[in-house]
Amino acid sequence: MIETAARLMDPTSILLVAGGSVFTAALRGTAADLRGAFRSLRPLFRERPDRDELAARRAVRQVEQIAEMKGTSCADHVETESAFVRRAALKLADAASADVFVSWADEDLDARRARHTGTASFWRAAADAAPNMGMIGTVLGLIGMFASMDDPAGMGPAMAMAMLTTFYGLVLGTLMFGPVAARLERLSEAELRWQAKAVDRLASLARAETDRRSQWFRMAQEAEE
Repeated sequence: MIETAARLMDPTSILLVAGGSVFTAALRGTAADLRGAFRSLRPLFRERPDRDELAARRAVRQVEQIAEMKGTSCADHVETESAFVRRAALKLADAASADVFVSWADEDLDARRARHTGTASFWRAAADAAPNMGMIGTVLGLIGMFASMDDPAGMGPAMAMAMLTTFYGLVLGTLMFGPVAARLERLSEAELRWQAKAVDRLASLARAETDRRSQWFRMAQEAEE
């Protein structure tokens, strides 16, 4: 088994297929997509949307309690592990009206969605490119094999390269780049879903606060009259 695995390890073939796939994906995307793609690998298997959603729900309930007692201007007093809700609470506390907060929330979620799409698309592009890079390596290996027809000792490495690059292209595209893209897409959908729910509840608080302010203003005007 170890000997077989050792035969399958060829740094040149791996570099050609993996490097070529990543390079192709980088050409199709932007510099931000490239940076985001590699940053996404670290939390890829540590992200837990269900845990984040639970923390967000608790945080939103705290904000609701604070808003009920002191108003949304004190929403920034919330203490939570949810970085998104914490940031949203700060915006809610500073927002002059519900429309201002909703506008910020829409822009933030749209920007987050665009970043997630770019990151997943990068790995999707790498998955699409990997088999093609494997075929390029196969062609190069066959060229080297035909060029060594008069030297049997040189045909072996060329044939190995031809076969291994095809193998690496299939493995990287099917078992690595493709699954990474699919998982990032699922994580993005789950994250954006609970964030949209949190924003909706906070926006409701902002609208209620705006209505109360309008009511107090009318009452004050009526009292002056």
